[in-house]
Amino acid sequence: MKLVYAFDAYCGWSYGFAPTLDEVVRRHPGLDVEVVSGGLFTGSRRVPVREFGYVQGANAEISQLTGVTFGTGYARLIADGSFVMDSEAAARGVAALRQVAPGRIVELAAALQHAFYVDGLSLSDPATYRAVAEAAGLDPDAVVGAFGAPGSAAAAKEDFARAAGLGVDSFPTLLAVQGERTTALAVGHATADHIDRRLGAFTAVF
Repeated sequence: MKLVYAFDAYCGWSYGFAPTLDEVVRRHPGLDVEVVSGGLFTGSRRVPVREFGYVQGANAEISQLTGVTFGTGYARLIADGSFVMDSEAAARGVAALRQVAPGRIVELAAALQHAFYVDGLSLSDPATYRAVAEAAGLDPDAVVGAFGAPGSAAAAKEDFARAAGLGVDSFPTLLAVQGERTTALAVGHATADHIDRRLGAFTAVF
């Protein structure tokens, strides 16, 4: 059995879920976790943030429910409403980090969201991945090189298809997968205890 975590690095609810996922991983250290990027802001949804009038209200709700904070760097980045969240670029970044340090992708996905939602760094900027890699003790040239390589674009598309194939249509979604059987452990928000109960019910049948 493994967990599949479908998220989007530009999704505020995914940012809010990161501490819960960290706790789940801590409780189940032997459980494999596959991290898959979703295409939340692609195509016609790749527009300036001013067109998403709900952002500030949603962020306040996320903070209240999950305890995460949104930093001053992030506030400055989106202040004039012109910033464009590009999920394809973010997914390429996740793929690059996953390629360089596959065993740390849960941690690195959270670090990437921290870079955006706290530090206000664009996930389309190679310098962001250099900063994340340096902070994590990874080879920054390897990460930046992977981000710009054609393989990362292909991996991003594969991630979007993987999420869609699993029936994921909102982020974050945490799934338990055993062979051909899949169940949702969390969609949007859940506590680690809630996930443990669902996981226990899922594994009880095997």
